[in-house]
Amino acid sequence: MGKEQKIHLRLSNLQIVALGYFIVAVVGTVLLLLPISSAEGKTTLLEALFTAVSASCVTGLVLVDTSIHWTLFGQLVILLLIQVGGMGFMTIGIRFLLLVRHKISLREREVMVESINASQLGGIVNLTSKIFKWTLLFEGIGAVLLAIRFIPEFGLKKGLFYSIFHAVSAFCNAGFDLMGIKKPFDSMVSYSNDVLVNGTLMLLIIIGGIGFFVWDDINTHGFRWKRYMLHTKIVLTCSVVLVIGGGLLFFLLEGRATGVEMGVGERILTALFQSVTCRTAGYNTIDTGTMSQGSKVLSMLLMFIGGSPGSTAGGIKTTTLSVFILYTVCGIKREGRATAFGRTLPRDSVEKAVSIFTISLGLALTATLFICAMQPFAGVDVLFEVFSALGTVGLTTGITRELAPASAYVITILMFLGRVGSVSLATALLEKKARPPVTSPEEKIMIG
Repeated sequence: MGKEQKIHLRLSNLQIVALGYFIVAVVGTVLLLLPISSAEGKTTLLEALFTAVSASCVTGLVLVDTSIHWTLFGQLVILLLIQVGGMGFMTIGIRFLLLVRHKISLREREVMVESINASQLGGIVNLTSKIFKWTLLFEGIGAVLLAIRFIPEFGLKKGLFYSIFHAVSAFCNAGFDLMGIKKPFDSMVSYSNDVLVNGTLMLLIIIGGIGFFVWDDINTHGFRWKRYMLHTKIVLTCSVVLVIGGGLLFFLLEGRATGVEMGVGERILTALFQSVTCRTAGYNTIDTGTMSQGSKVLSMLLMFIGGSPGSTAGGIKTTTLSVFILYTVCGIKREGRATAFGRTLPRDSVEKAVSIFTISLGLALTATLFICAMQPFAGVDVLFEVFSALGTVGLTTGITRELAPASAYVITILMFLGRVGSVSLATALLEKKARPPVTSPEEKIMIG
């Protein structure tokens, strides 16, 4: 017998982040399985798991109506899962450690960087504190604005709880709602012409979706555009184009569908709201299932893009789309390097963008084929559902509640991967490793 060898198991920062979200989802599942969590005192494992993953991964897809199936305790569990999933469990964890005066180790700082997809280690603890404070501030302001409408409608206690719940859900881009008391699974359709509710939710969604780094840059430099980081300039520019451009297209595409019986003002409001919510928020003020085919395709495109890095949103991110477009233009012009706002983009940016795009699209198509093979749904509805899950959006054409267990588990996996998997997997694949001293010879191939 040789000497006993000890095996040291060291998880990478990426694995710790994934494991953290997994543990949060498991704890949430256990809590939702408790009799106290549901109105009828019973919930299936699939319903609890699906809801817990959807909440902790800030998606919003549900098998059961949140306001009808779950008790106040169950709704509070869902609210807590949304908050942890939105801010990130490491943000909350480090904030707690700071409160008990624990010294943050280098490893904890590295995991935090991985958790919010930061570019550097320096100042990460300070940024974490800002994220915590800003999140509570924006959610608080949103809750106050929503309370103006909800308290007169639902009473003080329920109206206040509804205001807080929807403010947190909107800011974290989760899309969970409690409006099923009016009509199950109806989301915000009853408020389609309410400027206060629509405006508040849209602002919360946009602020939560542009990313923590953009907040910090704006907080540091005010409104001095020239001093912003390239990341901030790209995120803000792309976000404005997507919101306005998407709103205009929805306005035109829905003119003969859901917008037939609406006035011009309501059509504009619903079009803008749909353009914003498709970028991973999950609320809807029109019946998504009755939208025109063009609007469904546009919705899928916006869901696939999603929000921005280091935010509460999912998707491939606005920066990935921007890098794709910039390098495409660069290739057409036969220029050596892509530039934006007077800065040159590094080569590894396009490599990461290609990996993220390819992995995400591959997951979506694979899941779509699997569900289509399992159940006789229309292909566009399945693809819509898959993009919604992978982009952590939460919109559905109505097939979520009809999913067979196998299909529901596929959607559950996609929601989890959409929060921590596709981007992280691409990052892991691009981690620098020791290069061999000898490389294979190059040979050109025909492209296009």
